[in-house]
Amino acid sequence: MKKQPSDIARNRKALHDYEVLETYEAGIALTGTEVRSLRDNHCQLTDCFALIRHGEVWLHGVHIPPYAFGNIANPDPDRKRKLLLHKNEIRKLEQQTKEKGMALVPLKMYFNNKSLVKVELAVCRGKKNYDKRAAMAARDSKREIERALKERSRR
Repeated sequence: MKKQPSDIARNRKALHDYEVLETYEAGIALTGTEVRSLRDNHCQLTDCFALIRHGEVWLHGVHIPPYAFGNIANPDPDRKRKLLLHKNEIRKLEQQTKEKGMALVPLKMYFNNKSLVKVELAVCRGKKNYDKRAAMAARDSKREIERALKERSRR
């Protein structure tokens, strides 16, 4: 019996601040107590990003608090963590992020069907303020239309 993927954490602000162009699924190198902490849904993805250094992808700014029942050997909660991707994927990501205004942003962290921790990594372009305002206006108008249709169907 396979388990459905379950979200640990989402980076909601990323969808507001960035335009997502392409997404990748990456593994992440963790210690045992970090995985235990993630099983308790303790993770924070706000203001995190990924960088490519010497052919490896590193995740910066992810906060995984120490496991409550861990020992002295709990790792630093804000350390850099290595993302596990194929070489050709890393080369492709490096090519895409060399363009101006492009960034690697993790959108969510989750357990897959085999109970492995995965990170959904996105190649993003930063939105301008007017783009953000236009997206908010479109979302508000859609919400008003849905509300009006719902009210109309009640009568």
